[in-house]
Amino acid sequence: MLDFPAWKKWLTWAAVIVGVLLSVPSLLPSSVSRQLPGWMTGTKVNLGLDLAGGSYILLEAQTSDVRNQRLETMRDTIIGEMRRAPRLPIGDISTRDGRISFMVRDVGQVDAVRERLLPLTAGAGLTGQRDWDIEVRDTTRVVMTPTSAGLTAAVEQAMVDATEVVRRRVDELGTREPTIIRQGSNRIVVQVPGLQDPQQLKELLGRTARLEFKLVDTTADPAAIARNQAPIGSQILPYPSGGAPIAVRRSTIISGDQIADARQEYDPQTGAPIVGIRFNGEGGRRFARVTQENVGKPFAIIVDNQVISAPNINEQILGGAASISGGFTVESANQLAIALRSGKLPVDLAVIEESTISPELGADSIRSGVIAGAIGTGAVVVLMLLAYLRFGVYANIALIVNVLMILGVMALFNATLTLPGIAGFVLTIGAAVDANVLINERIREERRRGRSVNAAVEFGYKEATRAIFDANVTNAIAAIMMFVFGAGPVRGFAVVLIIGIVTSVFTAVTFTRLMVADWLKKRPRELVI
Repeated sequence: MLDFPAWKKWLTWAAVIVGVLLSVPSLLPSSVSRQLPGWMTGTKVNLGLDLAGGSYILLEAQTSDVRNQRLETMRDTIIGEMRRAPRLPIGDISTRDGRISFMVRDVGQVDAVRERLLPLTAGAGLTGQRDWDIEVRDTTRVVMTPTSAGLTAAVEQAMVDATEVVRRRVDELGTREPTIIRQGSNRIVVQVPGLQDPQQLKELLGRTARLEFKLVDTTADPAAIARNQAPIGSQILPYPSGGAPIAVRRSTIISGDQIADARQEYDPQTGAPIVGIRFNGEGGRRFARVTQENVGKPFAIIVDNQVISAPNINEQILGGAASISGGFTVESANQLAIALRSGKLPVDLAVIEESTISPELGADSIRSGVIAGAIGTGAVVVLMLLAYLRFGVYANIALIVNVLMILGVMALFNATLTLPGIAGFVLTIGAAVDANVLINERIREERRRGRSVNAAVEFGYKEATRAIFDANVTNAIAAIMMFVFGAGPVRGFAVVLIIGIVTSVFTAVTFTRLMVADWLKKRPRELVI
């Protein structure tokens, strides 16, 4: 075991040097670390919320909205499919009782309608079910019912998309390394270090940002609208700046999915803050066609089922751009622009828990952790020197390298260090020398049995390594279980523990063995332990 080929020596030293270099940016002040080479500045351990201070928000999705959104989306899709050549005439589409139903005007076209609807359904995961059931009732009535498997799959996909949208919105704020993770089936945890005022974050994340352009139903009776009775094919939405609700067509002519960009701007005539939007290619062409076909008619700009403005279409609008005005402040216009730019939330999110941690509290935690780590490391270093002399020096070098390599590996993966992670650090410092104690005591035992220097070291490392690996495998299993099934602080502790187990075995067994082997080749008869 003491025979190290040249490639193994180079590989061991390369791993140590790289690990130590990766830890350097995390140990230096930010002003100094910015001046390091580019490949080093991008690898740094991030401080968690409990150390850096910041805001914590727990969001809960209103998954009941997914069913209604699926019904509305399928309704619009059916209308488009039936109008496609050859046209299949159908009656008004109803979405009552959580299902879609409509009449086929020509009984001879029922099969053709069914065939056109089948591609609109899909398999629901691996359940073997479709996401929609299609039935024909009373000869000409087609009924589409969403299945439970399809709804479950839709909710799961909506949560995946919502998590990504939340991440994009938080990134737009320019915050440093936010933590955004799923919790359970319908909750999202958002932790933003350094953000002391969570109000802006709450307003940004709580807004669905579902943008829609719809034509105003000018045939609706104002008295019926006042009684909240909408004509068939229309819906009534609040219009705060207009003074009273208005009726708009259910069909969406332009949606937020067709937006390429959104920015806070100023009205060139009044100087008031507005939101300028630019459509993608498809959206621009559709907007031009719709405005050409509806000159002289009003259309509503709707955000989250609330009409922001309802201007008249005076002429065809080309260029693929439009603006939203509605009594915005600079801040509210900027928030809406960020929300539109990052995409709409597929489900409504409600803030059910929030907290703010002061950076002073985090600084105290770091200071306490550093003091505990320094005292623990100092005590271990002194003990190893007194107990094992030269071999204690090797163990102490391995201990220091181990700490730096843990930081380096965490920096490589841009991991976040939390307060429980500091506890894991301190625990690793004490546990890291266990392997060296086992090895050194085994070497002493072999020397007492009369073995030569080289043989004692050879057997000491060989026999102790088995016990070391067995002990660390059990520790690794426990740490992995904590990471898989734990959450928050528990996972932070588990991350440091897992990394510490791997690096401590490497430094205590491989790295110290390399140093001992090199020393024995120079002084094979000297062994004081």
